[in-house]
Amino acid sequence: MGGCFSKPKPVELKIEVVLPEKERGKEELSASGKGSPRAYQGNGTARHFHTEERLPTPHPYPSPQDCVEAAVCHVKDLENGQMREVELGWGKVLLVKDNGEFHALGHKCPHYGAPLVKGVLSRGRVRCPWHGACFNISTGDLEDFPGLDSLHKFQVKIEKEKVYVRASKQALQLQRRTKVMAKCISPSAGYSSSTNVLIVGAGAAGLVCAETLRQEGFSDRIVLCTLDRHLPYDRPKLSKSLDTQPEQLALRPKEFFRAYGIEVLTEAQVVTVDVRNKKVVFKDGFKLEYSKLLLAPGSSPRTLSCKGKEMENVFTIRTPEDANRVVRLARGRNVVIVGAGFLGMEVAAYLTEKAHSVSVVELEETPFRRFLGERVGRALMKMFENNRVKFYMQTEVSELRGQEGKLKEVVLKSSKVVRADVCVVGIGAVAATGFLRQSGIGLDSRGFIPVNKMMQTNVPGVFAAGDAVTFPLAWRNNRKVNIPHWQMAHAQGRVAAQNMLAQEAEMSTVPYLWTAMFGKSLRYAGYGEGFDDVIIQGDLEELKFVAFYTKGDEVIAVASMNYDPIVSKVAEVLASGRAIRKREVELFVLHSKTGDMSWLTGKGS
Repeated sequence: MGGCFSKPKPVELKIEVVLPEKERGKEELSASGKGSPRAYQGNGTARHFHTEERLPTPHPYPSPQDCVEAAVCHVKDLENGQMREVELGWGKVLLVKDNGEFHALGHKCPHYGAPLVKGVLSRGRVRCPWHGACFNISTGDLEDFPGLDSLHKFQVKIEKEKVYVRASKQALQLQRRTKVMAKCISPSAGYSSSTNVLIVGAGAAGLVCAETLRQEGFSDRIVLCTLDRHLPYDRPKLSKSLDTQPEQLALRPKEFFRAYGIEVLTEAQVVTVDVRNKKVVFKDGFKLEYSKLLLAPGSSPRTLSCKGKEMENVFTIRTPEDANRVVRLARGRNVVIVGAGFLGMEVAAYLTEKAHSVSVVELEETPFRRFLGERVGRALMKMFENNRVKFYMQTEVSELRGQEGKLKEVVLKSSKVVRADVCVVGIGAVAATGFLRQSGIGLDSRGFIPVNKMMQTNVPGVFAAGDAVTFPLAWRNNRKVNIPHWQMAHAQGRVAAQNMLAQEAEMSTVPYLWTAMFGKSLRYAGYGEGFDDVIIQGDLEELKFVAFYTKGDEVIAVASMNYDPIVSKVAEVLASGRAIRKREVELFVLHSKTGDMSWLTGKGS
């Protein structure tokens, strides 16, 4: 798509045009919503082109002013396996040399704008250094998540030992390419009480399932229903940036859903699923028949069970409205956060500059202890304490006290009393599967929906994906796990869609997640449950480290801060099917003061 010589296809595309802008530099800008992929400011203007006002299709032989071509380097300037950002006047391009061939692609990850030149090149794809998305270097296509869009691919030619890149100026200015998609040709769409595909839940899993079906040429009716009042949005941003507005969080604009005939029913609650008659009933009595069903209901936050829990100003964060209210009420006031997991700690970090005081209550000895281990947890706790956050550890809430129904104090089991005007509860979540109890669709003892590698439930034609499922994790001996990460939901949504179309796809993604606190990012890849040792390279006090989580003699997960792109490197090694041994890591830590990573990719000793 981006090349100038290719024959145009008569396809209507939704393309977002962004005028050139200064490098956004920090990914936290994106995480704060200011540089959100949708509300993209470039010289003060963001422009959406939709199918109604179609972009002129690039002419097969564009006039010189539509295209730019330049010699960007000598063939010997790049070694095999090297990447370089090159300037084409109208924008930058990522130049890649692999197996003696040159490829030119968009240089920024469409997810949050990471510079891909700092990523990992392996097995014909480049992996983003920030969040692990993978792009095919021959096509620019997105091959692994997070994010929805692909990269532009530009033309390369070699003349007299020089490498020339040719691209349309329009494509250079776009940071993303939306894959070609089918449209809905179902005549009754919108009016009939039956649909070909019904998707319950409009998070990452539901949206990616719908988009994948359209990308694969499926042109029948798709209905996506959600409890939310919004179109699908970037939920991980809620706790990292509480005052981001819903429209800044939208993953796709309204026109996108209209253009591709993906119907979204908002504030729509499914109360029963009748698998025998392939029918669901909504809370308002509306009935909808389906041929294929995807269940991606996500989870519901756990609430406190103590006295006073129904007091005003006690919140769980589930929607943009929740997040916006918390930040509005917390300004200049005392905030208590219950739970020192990802959500609680992200909220605490965000509110430190806005609230009068921020206190965290947690049952464990250190934050993130089960997930990141004692030492990393303590280092992060210190970072919070240096930012005036007070911790009450190894205790829990026994009572919430108020005045005239408004919260005033949080009483702890340790008998301490903490002043509080706002309380945010982040003590985990439960699968939102109550509506399936009588349906015949299998649930496990914790309420999760077990699926196989193809995301198929025990009922033919019914698939499930996202936070509410347990699935076999290929590289951990098919152990059945629940991994409530944003990136996993994307991957599962795609596999479910492919199997609805009988493509026999299997889940093989390596889990990848991230968090951002006080302008610092922690990245994590793998599945570390049950780790029995942690090997740390770098300096925990300086928050520049990599932690390898091992079980027996194998590395099962890795976390890092200020140590890119090691987490993406490890994810790529695990994705290739190679095990990383504990002794390799120990040798690396022993000998490597330089941080040399060649041992990971099998180069060097």
